Amino acid sequence: MDITIRKAVKEDCPRMLELVQELAEYEKAPQEVTVSLEHFVDSGFGEKPVWWAFVAESTAGAEKQIVGIALYYIRYSTWKGQRLFLEDIVVTREWRGRGIGKQLFDRTIEEARDKKFKGMMWQVLDWNEPAINFYKKYGADFDEEWINCSLSEEQVNMALPV
Repeated sequence: MDITIRKAVKEDCPRMLELVQELAEYEKAPQEVTVSLEHFVDSGFGEKPVWWAFVAESTAGAEKQIVGIALYYIRYSTWKGQRLFLEDIVVTREWRGRGIGKQLFDRTIEEARDKKFKGMMWQVLDWNEPAINFYKKYGADFDEEWINCSLSEEQVNMALPV
């Protein structure tokens, strides 16, 4: 299997967004992906990028093909300092079970170590047993205490009087 893990470039964004949509479908929330390609590209490759990513690229055959991604950003903890937050890791359905997710995860850990972050964090749905079992192999801590909270763009816009 010829797989190369490399830093994402701007031209990868359309395929990356396809994989994000595939992940959303797997997580039973395809309607939740509302980011435009333009916003996605600008957020990763504009004047002030807020995310970075690695792609897994198949180099077998005539054409290269992105078959997986690991997208992250920097989270700041007042208790711990800068930590890498792995937003999404996904390998397209046809390529799962070949160790590509491990290669992406390992490269992301390497990035956290190289940048001297104070750790790495991510979320996993409580029903996603394959992912949970994968993370257990790394000795990951699972926090049952914290509850995720969020406000949508609409809620933010309506939260305070103008």
